[in-house]
Amino acid sequence: MLRIFLKPHKLIALILYFFWDLLTSSIQVAWDVVTPRLRAQPKLLRLPLDAKTDGEIMATANLISLTPGTLSLDVSEDRKHLLIHAMFAAKDPEAAKSDLKNGIERRVLEVTR
Repeated sequence: MLRIFLKPHKLIALILYFFWDLLTSSIQVAWDVVTPRLRAQPKLLRLPLDAKTDGEIMATANLISLTPGTLSLDVSEDRKHLLIHAMFAAKDPEAAKSDLKNGIERRVLEVTR
């Protein structure tokens, strides 16, 4: 019963996190565009998914794609991985994966489960 009351709190946390991520990544991409030195180091990431349902996968993929500098490209046939193009991930791909898993995906799962 308590979980019902926590869901709106988790949804608000997801929305706030997404807007913060949107703001910081927008600044990062804009800075890369307006400065002469190219900082972008793109990389394709194969992100393992904890999301299982269509809704969880769709929400995770769409929120990632809405964030500047990242784009969800495909879901593996077994639905266990998400292929993502990340603009600033080549230097440390594992950190980029960790940020996505512990950021957007974790918060989506907190709302949906």
